[in-house]
Amino acid sequence: ETLPELYAYAARVAGTVGTMMTLVMGQRTPEIVARACDLGVAMQLTNIARDVGEDARAGRLYLPLEWLRDAGIDPDAWLAKPEFTGEISGIVQRLLDTADALYGRATLGIRNLPRACRPGIYAARALYAEIGRELERGGLDSVSRRAVVSNDRKLKVLARTLFSLGTEWAPARRLAPMAQLDETRFLIEAVAKTPMHHRAPEVRSNPIEDRVVWVIDLFARLEQRDRLQRAASVR
Repeated sequence: ETLPELYAYAARVAGTVGTMMTLVMGQRTPEIVARACDLGVAMQLTNIARDVGEDARAGRLYLPLEWLRDAGIDPDAWLAKPEFTGEISGIVQRLLDTADALYGRATLGIRNLPRACRPGIYAARALYAEIGRELERGGLDSVSRRAVVSNDRKLKVLARTLFSLGTEWAPARRLAPMAQLDETRFLIEAVAKTPMHHRAPEVRSNPIEDRVVWVIDLFARLEQRDRLQRAASVR
């Protein structure tokens, strides 16, 4: 119904992933875990903005119903006959703006991860945020089309990310307390209350180029899997 309720959903399907990744990387500081949750939620909001039409045709609607009603749209009627309108465009942009604010907060946490972990997480963040930019280039129509970031665009984004990492190798510093999503607080508190029984595995320091290539390959394989699943559902 509301954005906080959407946050609560996203915290469970994506914020949990960010939390687990911080543990794998040996990070338990509440501020870092909070930023990892922000990144997971931001990615989920991007997914929702990208898949509005695809979800609607499958009978699913993740846009806050409150936003739809405020824009003069009856959610049930729209779900029965989804179509792209200026009002839907505004709602998609609003969701992307919300995600971008969380991506910005997440960046502060990435800077405090172990150095060997930063390139991959920066790359994932940049590639997901680029989906939003692709949506904007397409007029925010995620009802009649699905925004796909081309491989050429991915390479440009990753090259830009790799270049910017030159300024991100400063030693990690403790993050100052800042806002947390109330809906992810249960994850942050769970990490703080759970003792670390085993030492986190050390991350091998491979050349940055190797990690970027791995991220490119990962996203290509995920997209191929998505296309196969969509084709299978149509059949």
